[in-house]
Amino acid sequence: MTVTLEVRDDVGTILLDRPPMNALDVAVQDRLRELAEEATRREDVRAVVLYGGEKVFAAGADIKEMQAMDHAAMVVRSRALQESFTAVARIPKPVVAAVTGYALGGGCELALCADFRIAADNAKLGQPEILLGLIPGAGGTQRLSRLIGPSRAKDLIFTGRMVKAEEALTLGLVDRVVPAAEVYEQAHAWAAKLAKGPALALRAAKESVDTGLETDIDTGLAVERTWFASLFATEDRERGMRSFVEEGPGKAVFL
Repeated sequence: MTVTLEVRDDVGTILLDRPPMNALDVAVQDRLRELAEEATRREDVRAVVLYGGEKVFAAGADIKEMQAMDHAAMVVRSRALQESFTAVARIPKPVVAAVTGYALGGGCELALCADFRIAADNAKLGQPEILLGLIPGAGGTQRLSRLIGPSRAKDLIFTGRMVKAEEALTLGLVDRVVPAAEVYEQAHAWAAKLAKGPALALRAAKESVDTGLETDIDTGLAVERTWFASLFATEDRERGMRSFVEEGPGKAVFL
């Protein structure tokens, strides 16, 4: 398999394994969607890490495969491409990308689907599609601009330039930079910590934030209000409030 799902300590690692550069061909795209849907369903997966291995996250699409496609073929394929990445973005659980080496084009767009990005100090990220006479097609024009703002996103998309980890941190493209040897373990630790949290509340928080970014504030507030009230019907809410009253803050244990 070119993409696998491995579970440890309630954390599912979606691992890209297509040497040498984890090129995101059609088979990888389709497999990503399958595993995102599996991670969504599985109760033993409470958080997710996206990882490409020690050397490279993903250096982009399979250009040779794309070169063979004409307009009609890409009209069909582009929807499936976006749906694969959207399936990752909509995993209703905390998702962290562990970024090593290159995360370019589709690789950068995949990292954008995570809630949090931890990058190696040797990582390089970018959207170089413009150098092929194209634009990002797996959500880059939308997720990147929402994450770092339209001007900064246009700089990266218009020029196709790569940014090193420290600049990516300054731009807000990644959230933490660590030594390369520590990327995966730090990402897994972040995910494992959240995996111990209240699953429904985490799902509610993620959906409320993401929906709010995609719509007007009144709609976002309505989603927040609905989720907030609904959580009062959960055992986690009872457990969390009881623990707060009896033991103080931050001591609740969620099942």
